[in-house]
Amino acid sequence: QVQLAESGGGLVQAGGSLRLSCAASGIAFRISDMAWYRQAPGKQREPVATITDGDSTNYAGSVKGRFTIFRDNAKNTVYLQMNSLKPEDTAVYYCNTEVANRDYWGKGTLVTVSS
Repeated sequence: QVQLAESGGGLVQAGGSLRLSCAASGIAFRISDMAWYRQAPGKQREPVATITDGDSTNYAGSVKGRFTIFRDNAKNTVYLQMNSLKPEDTAVYYCNTEVANRDYWGKGTLVTVSS
């Protein structure tokens, strides 16, 4: 059973930092591509960052240079380091992976950035 559990969200002032974590189980984490998505109020869910099993990364233009995705295969965990946060980064952040052409999602963690 695939399970993804996000943590690390919270309230932060603009310009601050947060680190999100996503602990994965039920998958061969070491060979899995992982991703972070976010959904702001009233908006569609959008991709934020991805990391392949070979540690290649990709970022949405709106977060490039501010956010960093990285993984610890020994802990089956993927992280999202978020710096220089802006009010427009406020959203529920979700961890995602695909197994056998099926998407799996965590329950999400709320990030609120105050101005």
